[in-house]
Amino acid sequence: MSSPLDQLRELADLYGIHNTYYDVSGQLQTASQDALLLVLRALGASLERPENAQDALRERRQSLWRRALEPVAVIWDGNQGEIEIRLPAGFSGHSLECGLQLESGEERKWAIKPEELPVRSTADIEGNTYLARSLKLPGPLPLGYHRLTVEGLAERAQTMVFAAPMRAYEPTERAHAASWGVFLPLYALHSKGSWGAGDFSDLEALNDWVAGLGGGMVATLPLLAAFLDEPFEPGPYSPASRLFWNEFYIDVSRVPELKSCPTAQALLASTEFETEVAELRKAEFVDYRRQMALKRRVLNELSRFFFARPGARAAAFRSYVSGRPLVDDYAKFRAVGERCRAPWPAWPTPLRDGVVQATDYDEEAYRYHLYVQWIAEQQLQDFAAKTRSKGPGLYLDLPLGVNPDSYDVWRHRDLFAASMAAGAPPDPFFAKGQNWGFPPMHPERIRTQGYGYVIDYVRHHLRLAGILRIDHMMGFHRLFWIPQGLHARDGVYVRYRPEELYAIFNLESHRHRSVLVGEDLGTVPEEVPISMASHNVHRMYVMQYAIQPQYHNALTPVYPGSVASLNTHDMPPFAAFWQGLDIQDRVDLGILDGNAAEEERRRRQGLLEALIRGLREGGHLHENVEPLTVLQACLAHLGAGPSMVALTNLEDLWLETHPQNVPGTWHERPNWQRRATQSFESFTMLPQVVETLRNLDKIVKAKRSE
Repeated sequence: MSSPLDQLRELADLYGIHNTYYDVSGQLQTASQDALLLVLRALGASLERPENAQDALRERRQSLWRRALEPVAVIWDGNQGEIEIRLPAGFSGHSLECGLQLESGEERKWAIKPEELPVRSTADIEGNTYLARSLKLPGPLPLGYHRLTVEGLAERAQTMVFAAPMRAYEPTERAHAASWGVFLPLYALHSKGSWGAGDFSDLEALNDWVAGLGGGMVATLPLLAAFLDEPFEPGPYSPASRLFWNEFYIDVSRVPELKSCPTAQALLASTEFETEVAELRKAEFVDYRRQMALKRRVLNELSRFFFARPGARAAAFRSYVSGRPLVDDYAKFRAVGERCRAPWPAWPTPLRDGVVQATDYDEEAYRYHLYVQWIAEQQLQDFAAKTRSKGPGLYLDLPLGVNPDSYDVWRHRDLFAASMAAGAPPDPFFAKGQNWGFPPMHPERIRTQGYGYVIDYVRHHLRLAGILRIDHMMGFHRLFWIPQGLHARDGVYVRYRPEELYAIFNLESHRHRSVLVGEDLGTVPEEVPISMASHNVHRMYVMQYAIQPQYHNALTPVYPGSVASLNTHDMPPFAAFWQGLDIQDRVDLGILDGNAAEEERRRRQGLLEALIRGLREGGHLHENVEPLTVLQACLAHLGAGPSMVALTNLEDLWLETHPQNVPGTWHERPNWQRRATQSFESFTMLPQVVETLRNLDKIVKAKRSE
């Protein structure tokens, strides 16, 4: 007789929970009993104590085998596929009526006798024998999302059939050959025309400048909707929705209504307004709340003007709203939030439960949010079309999660594990682990919903993105769940269905002709890069992680087809890394004590010596080891390698030492707020910036011609 703890662990496995995992140093870690209990409950298991595990185990086994069809099945490349159907052993003599409704609306129907279906496996569940049989689908299948229904069972069974390409889209045009690009957060980019933080026009101007030097793209952080009043959360990886854009980045001067709206024109021309803008332009940090309030004053006037006199643009607006069915609901959500001035968990019922009446919000606020989403979409569409015509296209970033107070969680709360937070286990940089603060998606409920929400947010990005960076690629396979009340180090990994997620992303990448890039940094199980290669999701190569002082080859070779960079937005800039400033910062934050800091400084010195050795061995560095020279040699190494894109952080080129984000901090450091110390007009004239990028362009072009 197995013990309650053994039964608990067996139950956890049936719910997709990892009882153990290997940490970043290769040490085996075991999930605690408390964590298993809490995560099991969040996943739907009925148990209060480990002693209840036997009954819950019996219930779980029965429910899995009584379910005739899985909620989702994947058929690769439109082949004639077979899916598993589970039936009681004695079920025979009755025909099963099968119907496959294709995404196009076409229906295929056929009948089959259960006993004629090949047996895959058998199981004895509480004295009842079940057979898992193979049900062949009529093929070949067109690519798409189809629905299979089987009648003749005790209960009608159905499953979503994802017929998807095995490999994500890969362009063949010469314009999409190996290229280079630059990275800068859009809020940090600023020009003489912006109001203290960058806007979509600044991003376009930067892209044009990079293209003029031979580059292929500009990468930035997520551009998704944010809470910039009450509640307030400007962080790009904690958006108010993954389905809508951030109106903070709208360029007001390019809104068509401005030409005809006298109240908006008068507001822009007022001394008070000009003074406000001037003060925002002088600030070291982005004042999101103040700048959004200022921009909203103008956008409100333009919205009022449009709805009073929609004119020739009325048809385009109606087309946008009808083509984005959720935008009306989102606008009401934001308008209710503004009236309540609180996050939705604090709203009164029935608002908290998602039931909204016209009297629950101000009509003007509702119209404003419809209008600004339309304007943001238009400005991004214009930019995306321009970039697509010349090269790989707009490079967008898809965050792993959403803010717990987001529209997405409010409207789709059953799809999220509200009592959990996603995060990461302890590693050398974060000894206590990381709690990212957002609820993870429920792996079973997103399947039973047919991944409708996932498909929606993927399409939202790929309508515009030529390249989509997927944050935390490991989340396709597993995600670290941290129960409320426990420390980050006490979390456990929960499995997802990677093939189903790859199927969605691959299918949508082909439909939108977009390239997929997966962020595969941190604690990465060995199956992740293998799966990425199988499905043509490009990896990321980060040079600071690739330095190996203990080996003869000091630099790990650049991954073929990767997006290769020196660092990321979560890492110290090159100059800070070179000087060890990030080590002192961790001391100041209390993450490292004196002895640990000295050990880290010795380790850093070894990394820098290995870096110099590797660059010299590669022929990219000679005698001069000044920071700028070493940086340029690093970029030469990235550009000459077999990467798809060599990406450089613009701030590195003028040897910036302040990071944009220090992971694990919020109030301690001004994350996601620091404006670039150089404006667009100034850094585009800096010789060391221009010459470094021109040299990178020569290296990449030489590689193309080989």
